[in-house]
Amino acid sequence: MALTHTLFAALRAPLKGLIKAWVGTRLIEPEPSDLSLDPSLPTLYVLPHPALSDALLLDVLCQRHGLPSARGRIRLQALDLPASVALPVRQRRLWRRSRALEAPFHQALAYLADNPEADIQLVPVSVFWGRAPGKRFGFWHLLAADSWQLTGKLRRALSVLVNGKSVEVHFGAPLELRDLLDERGPAVANRKSARLLRVHFRRMRTRVLGPDLSHRRTLIEGVATSPEVRRVIGELAPAEKRSPERLQRRALRYGREIASNMTYPVLRFMDGLLRRLWNRLYDGVEVRGLERVKALAGDHTLVYVPCHRSHIDYLLLSYVLYRDGLMPPHIAAGRNLDMPLIGPLLRRGGAFFLRRSFRDKPLYAAVFNEYLHRLLERGHPLEYFIEGGRSRSGRMLTPRPGMLSMTLRSFRRSAAGSSPPRLAFVPVYVGYERIIESASYQRELRGGKKRKESPLALLRVLGKLRQPFGKVAVNVGEPLPLGAWLEDTTPGWRDDLAQAKPAWLNQAVPRLGDELARRINAAAALNPVNLVALVLLATPHHAIEASLMSRQLALLTALQRHSPGGQNVSLPQGEPDEWIGEVVSLGMVERRPHALGDIVTATAEQASLLVWYRNNVLHLFALAGLTAFAFRHAPRHDLDSLQAQLGPPWPILARELFLDPVALPQALPAMLDALCQQGLLHRHADAWQRPAALEAGEQLRLLARLMQPSLERGYLLLALLLSQPAGTLGRNALAERSQQLTERLALLTGRDAPEFFDHKLFASLIESLEAEGWIWEQDERLWFDERLRSAAQRTGELYDPALRHRLQLVSHG
Repeated sequence: MALTHTLFAALRAPLKGLIKAWVGTRLIEPEPSDLSLDPSLPTLYVLPHPALSDALLLDVLCQRHGLPSARGRIRLQALDLPASVALPVRQRRLWRRSRALEAPFHQALAYLADNPEADIQLVPVSVFWGRAPGKRFGFWHLLAADSWQLTGKLRRALSVLVNGKSVEVHFGAPLELRDLLDERGPAVANRKSARLLRVHFRRMRTRVLGPDLSHRRTLIEGVATSPEVRRVIGELAPAEKRSPERLQRRALRYGREIASNMTYPVLRFMDGLLRRLWNRLYDGVEVRGLERVKALAGDHTLVYVPCHRSHIDYLLLSYVLYRDGLMPPHIAAGRNLDMPLIGPLLRRGGAFFLRRSFRDKPLYAAVFNEYLHRLLERGHPLEYFIEGGRSRSGRMLTPRPGMLSMTLRSFRRSAAGSSPPRLAFVPVYVGYERIIESASYQRELRGGKKRKESPLALLRVLGKLRQPFGKVAVNVGEPLPLGAWLEDTTPGWRDDLAQAKPAWLNQAVPRLGDELARRINAAAALNPVNLVALVLLATPHHAIEASLMSRQLALLTALQRHSPGGQNVSLPQGEPDEWIGEVVSLGMVERRPHALGDIVTATAEQASLLVWYRNNVLHLFALAGLTAFAFRHAPRHDLDSLQAQLGPPWPILARELFLDPVALPQALPAMLDALCQQGLLHRHADAWQRPAALEAGEQLRLLARLMQPSLERGYLLLALLLSQPAGTLGRNALAERSQQLTERLALLTGRDAPEFFDHKLFASLIESLEAEGWIWEQDERLWFDERLRSAAQRTGELYDPALRHRLQLVSHG
């Protein structure tokens, strides 16, 4: 034994030198400088299992970052402990019984029991040599990364060689050992401390590696032979006059068409590829709010629901999560992306594919539902886009019910078991300074046909890599724990759990979609491009003095600081003049020198593209723009007159733009105060007045024009609806006719903005009027009463005579 100890001590120094020279950490979390260690207490590091490589690496990191040593010993009177210990691991032996596991804190706890004034702080440390989910990948799995299986000495040595440049180290929050000591004595506290630390390490492994991955073939066979799929096969066999065996084979084909095949080598490859792509394509990826995810990842099934602005979204979130030490999710992707070369790569990166619609395919629906349920039940993180497709207008689209409904049904089904699941939705806002698809979105909004995705289209995209695309922002919104949300909004959701599709589901799904959309919008990222777009598109001819542009940009950011449009909104770094220069460098606007001061302009094509970026963040300034619009015609208002005029359109705008449902009486005073602080309004007693200064008046007019397109659309739709007796027009006829009128207005006013008269906006506006009780549908016709006419008359007072006259001419044309 002494010889072994001497040999080990002799080898430790060269092995530590090898670790120091060879190993590179790709992630240390948190930063060692952020560890809240108490310098007055001895520090005991705890590893999840004995591993020389982990202990040596920890020793190197402590020296490198100025942390308390992990190599020395803790000597306090009669106490003599190594500065780092590992929890024991039970080893099975065929020839003898396994020994009982004894946590290594008994001596320290006994010392603390005899010395009430002393204490020791424990710091749990998790080390991951690469990150392979728990799945066999052949020979490379023997060499590669940490998985749920504990590695042997040879495999760990090979793993150090192969994964030495891809190591992650996660420090846990320091824990004072005395807090675990109670009247039951050191022995009980020793067991409690080991149990607590094992829970911590298990949660950390779940967060980083995800749950074990079943073999894909086994998973597909389990899905195809599940009771629900067999039930559907039994119903279809006589109706389609097919044998059950044939339908069973069809179910297996569906399973192979759907299921992902996540593999660690591809994750490593994609990480390296995407890191180069972001560095080549973008100037960086800024991530905010990821700590909210890390707080839930260990014991919740996570469903990421990002907004969908670009095909890059599929790759971006997975890259960010993998880079920051979280397990990439399984991603629901459209079947159109399952193309040669691209499809297999996405599938091995975690994508599972679904058809656009499977309403008339009951067997396909049963297979997909069962596959989704098994992923959720086993705790795999998921990602899907509640909008369905990418937003061509730049706005948040109305959430589609499909995936949300299937997730709710799966959650309810799991709730019937012995251990109810813990599932949380994670809203994510993705903001681009420039997207690859700008030209194709404009073409489609003008009625052009969407081009089919293909590998050749990808090659065309690669040709754009030399162009500047600015930065990307990934903002994580406020997570939504599904169980707590259902308890608050649908108290009877646990009743009759055996029912396949309960009645409350039809109301809960759209409510859930709207809530998630609001949380996504509440985490929006303001960047130089969308700020410049907000200002420039509010000018009549898309031209503005550079000095006024700078002042208006400063105004918009100041309003967000004083009265933010969302609780997790982020603002850009730098100054307005720097933002203008950045947008010019991206080719989005032009800056023309002039003897009396530079002018910022946009060509017709640039202005058309900027609309998309303005719409990304328009919701943040809805109340500010609406309030400013009220002073466009009338120079003075008291609070009662403002609430009377803004009361009817505000809830409609809030629904259209997915804003937090704040009542106008609570939100309006704060906004008036913000506008006063910026010098755009003056308060006199109980009234507010537009300032006489020309500069402040121009800034107020620019702010008011932000909401003018939305108000004009609403005016034309209401004018058309009220021009006919109630019950005359149907939903589709009203939307189509309103679209024609708005297109006519765009032509007469010289606006080249196809999204201004997008048919989806009018369909959404009609739904909002219906949800607010202003109109209702009966016998496929829309009905209303005098309340709508009175509200429209009050809102009409917002418009100055010239604008009202122009809109009336168009509506009666």
